[in-house]
Amino acid sequence: MTLWLTALLVWVAAGARVGRVLVKPATTARVAIVVAVAAVALAVTVAIPEMAVAIDNLMKGGVHSGWLSTGIVISAWILFTTATSVVASAAWPVVSRRNLRQIAMVVYGIGALAIAITLAWSFTFGWIMVALGAVFIVTTGLRNLDWTILGRGITIYITGTALVAVLAVANVGRAFQHAAPTPPNEPLWGWAAWEIAALLIALGAVSIVIELWWRAKLLLRKIRPLHQLMVGRFPEVVAPEQNATSAQLKASDHMAQVMDALYLLSGSGIVIPAAGEPPNSVPQRAAVVAEWARNPLGDLFVDARWIAPPPGISPRGWVLALANQYEYAVADAKAVPQGAASPT
Repeated sequence: MTLWLTALLVWVAAGARVGRVLVKPATTARVAIVVAVAAVALAVTVAIPEMAVAIDNLMKGGVHSGWLSTGIVISAWILFTTATSVVASAAWPVVSRRNLRQIAMVVYGIGALAIAITLAWSFTFGWIMVALGAVFIVTTGLRNLDWTILGRGITIYITGTALVAVLAVANVGRAFQHAAPTPPNEPLWGWAAWEIAALLIALGAVSIVIELWWRAKLLLRKIRPLHQLMVGRFPEVVAPEQNATSAQLKASDHMAQVMDALYLLSGSGIVIPAAGEPPNSVPQRAAVVAEWARNPLGDLFVDARWIAPPPGISPRGWVLALANQYEYAVADAKAVPQGAASPT
């Protein structure tokens, strides 16, 4: 049952990568990731015993040969390392966007030749090619690790690829030891480890999409009170064409609408000398702007200089800081007894 579930999850990841290619430019690297994840999905699907038996029965000799299903599994893993090597090649300094397509064609050609030799001559040769390709991928990935959304995805992806390298080397060792082949209707040797490797690769391939979606949902929830306040005051900042359905686009629209409404509230760019120079401290500046946004008729007032994001902080981080301080401002206002003077 877990084999079927693994195959389903990897195919879902492949579908997610296809969707990303459809909504973004189909670059060589993005297409290669689609090919790589689809190859993993094919490998784990054909490795399911029921699927392997059905495929082997297409050949003369049936399940006793076991040639077709095993050949497809190894070929799929070669295709995975080939396609991922195209992506890894893009990370090397000698490769540019201009020549990546030509390099990709050469790499795909080597992969196709390796598959042909594997099917015509030796499965052991195929596992050696898988191991070599996986080592190249892991080596390149380790050179480009950092604590970013992309870096975390690469870490998960190369962890699964490293496990593939270990399993490929183990299969080469089994071949040299003349280990008995797996009987029909039974999972291949090391199937549990292959499942883990496939799931890690699939997760690494879609982790960027998942994390971006999750961060967008958190942002939307965090800025909702401030967004509702500002859009309620200035509904004109919501353009008729802003009907995004994805969480990322909606979060981007909401941030822009908050900033536009704050700009309008501050006088559309008018500089008020009495407002003074805004401090560089993000929390202090955000606290003043948030309280002023909550109660623009109060004692505090700001101008466009205060509305702009402080140096060193992104618009997203600035809107989040404003949303946090707005929460505190609302909570403090509720805590002050009616008729009492506000501490601000």
